[in-house]
Amino acid sequence: MKAQELLNRFHEIATCPKAQMAHYLDSGKKVVLTAPVYTPEEIIHAMGAVPFGVWGADIELNESKRYFPAFICSIMQSLLELGIKGTYEGASAIVIPSLCDSLKVIGQNWKYAVPSIPFIPMTYPQNRKPDYGVAFTKAGYERVIADLEKTAGLKFDDAALGKSIEVYNAHNAVMRELVCVLANHPEVSNAARSDVFKSAFFMLKEEHTELVRELIAALGEEESGPAKTKIMTSGILADAPGLVSILDDCGLQIVCDDVAAESRQYATDTPAEGETNLDRLAVKFKEMDNCSVLYDADKKRCAKIAADAKAAGAKGVLVVLTKFCDPEEFDYPLIKKACDAEGIPVTVIEVDRQMVNYEQARTAIETFRDIL
Repeated sequence: MKAQELLNRFHEIATCPKAQMAHYLDSGKKVVLTAPVYTPEEIIHAMGAVPFGVWGADIELNESKRYFPAFICSIMQSLLELGIKGTYEGASAIVIPSLCDSLKVIGQNWKYAVPSIPFIPMTYPQNRKPDYGVAFTKAGYERVIADLEKTAGLKFDDAALGKSIEVYNAHNAVMRELVCVLANHPEVSNAARSDVFKSAFFMLKEEHTELVRELIAALGEEESGPAKTKIMTSGILADAPGLVSILDDCGLQIVCDDVAAESRQYATDTPAEGETNLDRLAVKFKEMDNCSVLYDADKKRCAKIAADAKAAGAKGVLVVLTKFCDPEEFDYPLIKKACDAEGIPVTVIEVDRQMVNYEQARTAIETFRDIL
């Protein structure tokens, strides 16, 4: 297929996740919902179910307000709102990690608000680097496995996990390659780029890998479009249509990112060796870095953002700050300091899942473009 046909396919999947979920259910597969961030999808995949990403949606919040205060992450609020409205009915379970304060409380609310879909916690350690941290992570994975066996009727096999790890490592590699390829194809809109990343949450990774490989090959056969002003984005989530369309309108091109729902997902592979495949997966979490929800006393992530922007030729860094996301808010002053030291302009816009008007963001982005 031509590149545009493939991009249309990614857009269809990214904008119609409910249809994609129904497709898997109708084919006889079990679906397990995976909340952000870093839910151990490899385990779910190895147990024969479809890991299905749930990051909420840009919707008006009503029912979820009975469970949360107004000053909590709208990703979590919209996730619960969709659950209450029955959007995820048919799923066998939801696995929710515990990497921020909002994630730590949504599970208990989910149990009461959406009793038809069992809640399975994944408790990660803050001190993930020492041996005891790795052991703690492995124990968390073992609990997830036991809960999936009990609630969803799935079976775990360590050899099957080894095969799933290969699938996920291959997907990580192709997504990293895609970022580099898209950087050289400014004719691919930021909206289309977002669709490719977003669709990955709603597909079996082997299926998504194949489509991305086809896209890379198709782009290699086409000439690049006219140059645009290159930028880097950073944040938890940056997929709102109203936002990415403004970036396209302003002639800006995302050439690399530090977004939790995008490139951060694919930065770390599971290592090749370990006593068991489950041990290998626990070591993967140990080796993960450069994320606001992962403990890092030295905040090496901030310097890495500046270095990555410089290496990619980005003229500036746009921080897309999810409202009430404390980990991201704490990091922003340090990100700005690191970028200032490298002479890279940086600006921040605040977004919320309930936003319907992005004109204030448009003004900020237009001003940012004019100074680049």
